[in-house]
This record gives sequence, structure tokens and C-alpha cells, in this order.
Amino acid sequence: MSFLGKWFIGFGVFLIVCGILGFASNPAAAKTALITGSFFGGINLLMGWAFLRGFSAVRYAAAPLTLLLIAAFSWRSYAGWAQVAEGEPKVFAATLISTMLIGAILTLIQLVRHWRMR
Repeated sequence: MSFLGKWFIGFGVFLIVCGILGFASNPAAAKTALITGSFFGGINLLMGWAFLRGFSAVRYAAAPLTLLLIAAFSWRSYAGWAQVAEGEPKVFAATLISTMLIGAILTLIQLVRHWRMR
């Protein structure tokens, strides 16, 4: 459980940093990036802490939350790249959200790999 706890803490920090970067790239229009990055990053930090403390039952919350993030990041990534294809200057935002999608997919993979915990 130690590895999974550290992974979720790292993923939480990653989401917070991505939220800050998204906000910094466009402070007028990207307030939601900061809010959602901080919120979901904070939840992942708490889940990581719970894993480190031996609360393996947190995986029953971690799985649906990670799937929710994958769904949201997939949708936003698609929308972002569609805007880029239409000529809008959204490459940074599309790249950032795609990176968050990759992070969420890797997190789900780690969760599935370590599902059988005591």
C-alpha cells in the first residue's frame, strides 16, 4: 500500500500543479482550472494519505473518482484539440489537459495493479 499511497500523493500534487499552470496561462478565463486542479488534487492527496495509513478500503472511492477524471479529461482533451484544429490558440491548454488524461490513465493502471490489498 505504500507505493499506491505515494502514487496518489504524487498524482494529487501533479493535479494541483496543472491547475496552477492552467490558471497562470490565462488568469481571466481559467479560474476553473485552479479550482478543479486544487479540489481533485486535494482529494487525491487525502486518498494517498489514507493508503499510506493502511486504509485499503479507500480504493472503492479511488476507482470511481479516477474513472470520473479520465472521462472529464478525455472530453476536455477532445474539445481542446478540436479548438486547436479550428485555428484557436489553445495548444497549451490542450496539451496540459491531455497530460492530465495520461496521468489519470496511469493512476488507474496502478490502482488496478495494486487492487488486491489487505
